[in-house]
Amino acid sequence: MQELRKTSDRADLLAEIAELYYIEGKDQTEIAKTVGVTRSMISRMLKEARASGIVEIRIHRNSRSDPDLEKQLTNAFGLKKAYVTQELASKKDNLQKHLGAAGAQALKEFIEPDTIIGLAWGTAISATVDAFEAPHRIPARVVQLVGALGATYTEFDGHSLVTRLSQKLDGIAYYLNAPCYCQTRETAKALMETPALRETVELGRQARVSLLGIGSTDKDYSSFLRSGYIPKEEFDRLHKNGAAGNVAGIHFNVNGEVVCRDFSEHLVVINEKDLGKIPVRIGVAGGNGKIIPILGALRGGYINVLVTDAATAAKVLELETQSREQS
Repeated sequence: MQELRKTSDRADLLAEIAELYYIEGKDQTEIAKTVGVTRSMISRMLKEARASGIVEIRIHRNSRSDPDLEKQLTNAFGLKKAYVTQELASKKDNLQKHLGAAGAQALKEFIEPDTIIGLAWGTAISATVDAFEAPHRIPARVVQLVGALGATYTEFDGHSLVTRLSQKLDGIAYYLNAPCYCQTRETAKALMETPALRETVELGRQARVSLLGIGSTDKDYSSFLRSGYIPKEEFDRLHKNGAAGNVAGIHFNVNGEVVCRDFSEHLVVINEKDLGKIPVRIGVAGGNGKIIPILGALRGGYINVLVTDAATAAKVLELETQSREQS
């Protein structure tokens, strides 16, 4: 351990001590004797290693589900399956983590070796990819279904998500290297037809499983608007025409009917027809701002597997019941 004593790099020293404690299972007294320092110093260094990010602790706990709400959602909307987490989340970040854990569970159940997996983008999808851990190597192809949002949204942009998931699977990534929104429909069409994108577009059509966020047109929740990538006048027009939400850039009203089809022609995304042909379409979303968008996505059949939280699920079912009673 002489090299450890002589190291001049603080980070390396902290990492060495952390490995002895967390990986080799030595207690703090043993490490202190080996290194030649006091036990209290080892304790402080382990705390420093955690605080500086050298050591990260992850707790894997199965998400508590609500079977009754899952059954009601499946029956009401003809879903393949529903995943409803019972975890209470007072903060948005905590809600995303719980949704991500449930989304990862759903993804594990539907992917197999050689599966083609299509990914959209969004915070819930990012949380799902973060929570996903492959039990073994799964040689899948991971395909980007929606073009890039912009330079400031790299964490939950499609390119990053495809990279991260394909690495976890030890699979192959296919990118849609183009902006999500184009100023003219001619530009969008030309990009989709270029050889550089054609392979990805075609693979997206062959996807067996898709992982999709459910976006909102509420200005407080819309990734499209927050990105600054979509002209505000276009966003206002979507809202004025009754757009309640979107899946993979396809905007629809609360009844699931597509609105402003001409807007979709400006997007480099999978089209409505091809999306509907993907056998498993997992939608991950939750929270007050997503209630109406989820309802529209379910009614329109844009997703056939739903991952959400109990409070959101109950409200969606309540609105659907009220609507049926009034009709």
